[in-house]
Order: sequence, then C-alpha cells, then structure tokens
Amino acid sequence: MMNDKLKRFLLVFLTTLTLIIFSSLFWFSGSIFAQSKNLGSPVIFDNEILFYIQQGSGTFAPEERAAIISRRLEKIVNDDSIEINNESFDLDDTGERILILFNNKTIATVTPEDAKAADLPNKELAEQHLKAIERELKQYRRERQPFYWVIGIVATIITTIILLFTLRFFNFIFPYFERLIDQYHETFIPSIRIQNLELLSSRRLAIVGKLIVKVIRVIVTLLIIYLFLPTVLSFFPQTRKIGQLLWDYLIKALNIVGNSLISYLPNIFILAIIITLTHYTLRFFKIVFTEIERGNLTFTGFYPEWAQPTYRLLTWLTIALAAVFAFPYLPGFNSPAFQGVSAFIALLFTLGSTGVISNTVSGFVLIYTRAFQISDRVKIGDAVGDVLEKTLLVTRIRTIKNVIITIPNSVIISSNVVNFSALAEDLENPLIINTTITLGYDVPWRKVHQTLIAAADATDYILAQPRPFVFQTALNDFHVSYEINAYTHEATKMGQIYSSLHQNIQDKCNEADIEILSPAYAALRDGNHNTMPENYLPKDYTSPGFRVDVLDDLLNKNNVKNEPNK
Repeated sequence: MMNDKLKRFLLVFLTTLTLIIFSSLFWFSGSIFAQSKNLGSPVIFDNEILFYIQQGSGTFAPEERAAIISRRLEKIVNDDSIEINNESFDLDDTGERILILFNNKTIATVTPEDAKAADLPNKELAEQHLKAIERELKQYRRERQPFYWVIGIVATIITTIILLFTLRFFNFIFPYFERLIDQYHETFIPSIRIQNLELLSSRRLAIVGKLIVKVIRVIVTLLIIYLFLPTVLSFFPQTRKIGQLLWDYLIKALNIVGNSLISYLPNIFILAIIITLTHYTLRFFKIVFTEIERGNLTFTGFYPEWAQPTYRLLTWLTIALAAVFAFPYLPGFNSPAFQGVSAFIALLFTLGSTGVISNTVSGFVLIYTRAFQISDRVKIGDAVGDVLEKTLLVTRIRTIKNVIITIPNSVIISSNVVNFSALAEDLENPLIINTTITLGYDVPWRKVHQTLIAAADATDYILAQPRPFVFQTALNDFHVSYEINAYTHEATKMGQIYSSLHQNIQDKCNEADIEILSPAYAALRDGNHNTMPENYLPKDYTSPGFRVDVLDDLLNKNNVKNEPNK
C-alpha cells in the first residue's frame, strides 16, 4: 500500500514539474523562434512587435521605415483628442503600393517588394498590417482606462493565490519525499559496493538523496517566483516593459542553452560512439583473457598467469586511447581554462609519478619474466619468505617468522631474486639444500660421509632418490669442512628441514663417536672431560687426570743434566 502511495505522489510531482516546464516553454516559444529567424526590422509599439519590414522603399531602409511607423502610432495614441474606432482605419490601393490610412492620413505603406518578401499577395499583407495596427491602438487606449486596473489587480490576486498554493504544495510534497527516503532507504536504496569495499552506505545515499530533493525544491521555487514576477508585471501597461525585460532575460538564457545543446549534439553523438566502442572492446578483451586464464584458450609462449596483467594493461591503453579521441569533443576543450588545468595536472603527474611509473614498469617486467609466482619461497636481498601478493607496484612476502614485508618492485628488479620453489616440484631436478660442518683430521673422511648421509636420510622431507651426497669443501688448519647436500620438494618447509637436519647430524655424529669441531675447537686432552653427551660415553668412563712427574725425579733429571762429563 505504501508503494502505491509513493507511486501516486511521484506521478503528481512529476506531472506538476512537467506542466510548469512545458508551460514556460510554450510561453517563450514564440519569442524564441522570432529571435532565431531574421524576419527583418520590427515595428515596435508599446513593447510589442506588430509586424516586420523586410524591404526598403525609395531612399528609406527597412529600419527607417519601421521607426517612422512606430513614431506615427505613438503620436496618435498620445493625443487624447483623437478618437480611435473602426471607421478611422482604411486602405488605399494606388496601383503601385497600398497605403494604410488613419483618419485619411498615411501611417504605413505596403509595396510589391514587401509582398514578395513575405510571399503573400499585396492586399492580403496590407490587411494583416492594418489589423495588427488597429488591434494594438485599441488595446492601448483600453488598457489606460481605470477599469483595466481593476482587472489587473484581480488577475494579480489570482496569480498570487496560485503561487501561494504551489509553495504550500511544495511544503507538503518535498518533506514527504524526505520522510520516505528516511523510512525506506535500507530497502529501496542499497549501498554502493565494489566487491567487499563499501563506497557509500545506504544511510549516506539517503542523505545525498535528501540533499538532491532540497536542491530541486530550491530550483523549482526560484523558477516559479521568477515566472510570477513578469506575469504580474504584464497585467499593467505601466510595468509591462519591466516584465518584458525579465521575460527577455529568461528567453535569452534559454535560447543560449538551447542553441548550445543543439550545436553540441554532433559532439555528443561522437562521444557516444567512442564510449560504446570502448565498452565493447573491453568486454571482448575480458572474455578472451578470462578464457586464457582458465586454460580454454591457449597461445604458444603465452602463459595463463599473464592473462590478467595483460588484460589490465590493455584496459589502461584502451581507456587512454579513448580519452585522447574524446577530449577534443568535450565542452570547453579549447578554452584557456581547460588547457591550463590540463597542463597543471600533467605537470603534477610528471613530477609526482616517477616512482610509481618505475615500480609499475618493474612490476610488468617481473610478471613477464616469471621470476616468481604466488606462494613461491624466495629470497630477495636479505628477506626470505613466501610470496603473498604480487601487484604492479609492490610485492609482499611472509617470512618464516610470520612477518609481512612489502618490497617495491623497482627494488626487486635491482636485487638478486633466489626462487627456492622454481625447481622444488621438478621430479628430475628437485631443490638441493646443504649445510657445512667441520671435523678434525683424526676422523676418517669415509666415516664422516657415511654419518652425514645417514643424518640426511633420517630427516623428514628429504628425498631418498636422488641420494644425498657430501662435498669436502676445504682443508683448514685444524679441521676439514664437510658439506652435506640433500634433495627435497618442500621448499616452503626449508626452516623445518634445516633444523631437523642439524639435529640428526648431532645425533649421528655422537652415535659414531665423532666430535663436531665447528667452529675451530682446541682441547687439552689430559685432564679434560670428553665433549660428547654422557649417554654416548661408556658407563665406566671417568675423566682422565693430569700426568705430573715426581719432584725427586725432576731434580735427579736436572742433576744428571748438569753433571760434568766424565
């Protein structure tokens, strides 16, 4: 039921506005069309155009003939002693021209040239001019009588009542619309969203809708009041000139707007073509690249992950190209203000977009070089982590410590990118992880190789095939450097793999009675406890004591050394 009431009020409101607008246009149409055509020089009497003079006569130009006729008519009406009636007017056909007479005095002439220009017979044109003159002279005298003031006052009162009724109707209808917007904004006015981003809530749209209603009310009210003033002024001959001036201002404004709209129609048509072509071109691109991304459409050397970036790039280029074609057809394109604003915006973009352009170009380079993909384990500079997001401006990675690092693409281009995931799932060439330990020269290297390989085999996520292997990378002063290398498909679990591998190396070395000397480790073996954990040592193990010679033996040895040779 409320919806029906809303529809009825909307219908009444729109009907009222339509009647007001079309009534105004109807009132102005005659003057607008008259001004839009070159009908000649008007004969003006009492601010009204009686007819037009299009041709000269003898030495008189059309402007001079029209001015002479106007002065003669004013002279007649300003003389109160002259009576104006039907018998005062007459026509005299001289053969060459027709004279329009008032009390047997010539007030205007109609020549064959005038009739030819008006495309009418000479006598018919003269009769039309005579009727216009007779009508206006009689109306002038009639409107100066006291009774006409009464008619003007009554008409003014009626017009004022209509104005007050209209304004009171506005006081009812516009607040009613505002209350409807408040009451039903959540039902009929949905929020504007882009995916999960709410650009404008339903409440804010309701506020905007109420503001629009208030603006419409102000505009319509001002228009009605403006129309009221010249209408009332036209009821009285003394103020009719002022009213006509107000009408002329409005007519001139409408004429300018109408002519501008008509002259701009070709540009609107061209803009509509450009917008339509751009819209359907973008739709075609979207269909093609969506199918490429899904794998339904393939091209040699074009990867599915390139589909969306390429679509965005082509979208920007298409819109930019459409803007270049459309700008010359925009209103005021050639004006100095438009050109100045465009130059200022271009300067700001040039000065402020250096970093943006650099990062954007770097983003496209990273996309088309396929340096890494989403979820890859990478090392960029000193940061190691999984790729979370890859945009045209920045790349975000999450480290093994769950720290999000945002890196500009221009920085990535100038750095070395290590992609641990690139070959992790390659069955023929999986990822190799490695770590180095140092052991003493007293440990047989074959035993070391066997122990390190056993530690790798005991580590989770290490592949049994290909087999782990050991490199001896250096023969140092006090120890040998051994590097254990193992294969894995789990690049994202590198931290866990390394930790488990180091634990297993410790366990396997302890089981094999091997002391890890990393880094360089020096020990005085006499009197020092073994560095291996106690559970790996024999149960009867005791720390060795220091070997100290008896003091007497030391003295005897010194005496023997100091005795002279016999």
